[in-house]
Amino acid sequence: MALTRRAFLAACGSALCAGCAGAGRAGTRPNLVIVFPDQMRAQALGFMGADAVRTPRLDAFAREARVFTQAMSNYPVCSPFRAILMSGALPWVSGVTGNCVSTETRTGPELRADLTCWSDVLAAAGYDLCYIGKWHLDAPRRPWVPTRNNRGANKWNEWCPPARRHGFNRWHAYGTYDDHLRPMYWDTDAPREGFRFVDAWGPEHEAGEAEAFLREARAPFALVVSMNPPHTGYDLVPERYRRRYRGRSPETLATGAYPPAGTPMGDHFRASVGDYLAAVEGVDEQFGRILDALEATGHREDTVVLFCSDHGCCLGAHGLPAKNNPFEESVRIPCLFRWPGHIAPGMDAGLVDAFDLAPTLLGLLGQPIPPHMVGRDLSAHLLGERAHDLSEPRLYLHLGRSAAPDDFPTHPVAPGPRAADAPAGKRGLRTAARKTVFVHDPKANRLGAAMYDLNEDPHETRNLAEARADWLAADRATLKARLEALGDPFANAL
Repeated sequence: MALTRRAFLAACGSALCAGCAGAGRAGTRPNLVIVFPDQMRAQALGFMGADAVRTPRLDAFAREARVFTQAMSNYPVCSPFRAILMSGALPWVSGVTGNCVSTETRTGPELRADLTCWSDVLAAAGYDLCYIGKWHLDAPRRPWVPTRNNRGANKWNEWCPPARRHGFNRWHAYGTYDDHLRPMYWDTDAPREGFRFVDAWGPEHEAGEAEAFLREARAPFALVVSMNPPHTGYDLVPERYRRRYRGRSPETLATGAYPPAGTPMGDHFRASVGDYLAAVEGVDEQFGRILDALEATGHREDTVVLFCSDHGCCLGAHGLPAKNNPFEESVRIPCLFRWPGHIAPGMDAGLVDAFDLAPTLLGLLGQPIPPHMVGRDLSAHLLGERAHDLSEPRLYLHLGRSAAPDDFPTHPVAPGPRAADAPAGKRGLRTAARKTVFVHDPKANRLGAAMYDLNEDPHETRNLAEARADWLAADRATLKARLEALGDPFANAL
């Protein structure tokens, strides 16, 4: 069972007070900056040579950073990833088993207030913490916040009260709201009804807020800038970015297997890809402003910077519009760490995932790691102290429901003898060479499988589950053992 925030911080309080857990690896107290746009796939990095997008600042940053080229989002949808990033806990431990969305009759999931996040640990160590942008870890409640994304059947947006901010003492954020050209925010001391709209593109405004924080921050500090673009609302991006992709053939802008024109997802791809990449270029420019502010304030050398994303976006590939599926366009994410003089730059093809982020950040900052953080502390690997074997398969999760046949086509396989005790949903493994995913439908007592050879079929167009029964059996046994070790009842389906 996970320790509560109070219990964990009390247990390590004496160490923090003595300073033995409060110093960074070099005997300093490094700062932390995390910038993560929403729905930015790993393919949309210029230096990766996939999507035809301009990202000059990220390209330059990559030359100074350790770049994990095979990083993945275990649960590629907004709220579950954010809960993993903050808490490092499994979804059924954090409480975020799906997007934090409520309905007229049901209160949705939300991040447990008593669970220790990395930000709670840093707050206890005396860090100045600032959160800017999209939060999306609170369940909407009546009376609904009067924003337009709370008017339909699903309610999306909610204020985060100070007691639920997990140590962040400065706040300029919102739940979730997709009008990128007129975003809304709650400031640190604003009450629930005290939100305000800003007439600016979200990432541009948030980079300005980050610059202001960095000018006045008290070291050591931690800053999170959670940008919404390139999330859906692709056309809501300044014209200066859009015009750079207008008139270019959509087929030349993105690698992958996309449906033909005249089909719903083929037309979606052609209508959206230019604006999506325009938003990525805009995010790149605003990220550059934050890096420049670190330089100008003298914090470049003493700050760990992480650039990542919560998930990617299919943009019509595989007949799917966006995320929450196991295809590479959805699960592969940017993951770049920079700490000048400490982390040697370079491309790293090791397999890492979202669960590794929180413990690694705490490890880099020399802080204690709560026991519910199930990922690996890769700080020694990043700092060149000890090489980790990063070949272990990474886990794919999708809780809550099975997929419709046209969402994720599978080959039928025999369910396990206790499949009736297993929940609906998807689980899978991704290795460097292949990906294997199982889909369970308990109502129909049906188990399906899909497997792709990522070397021979990088765009995942040929399901090998029937043709390579040997691979499938081996991956099924590995996945079952992994899920049993985690206490996931989905193991009963396998």
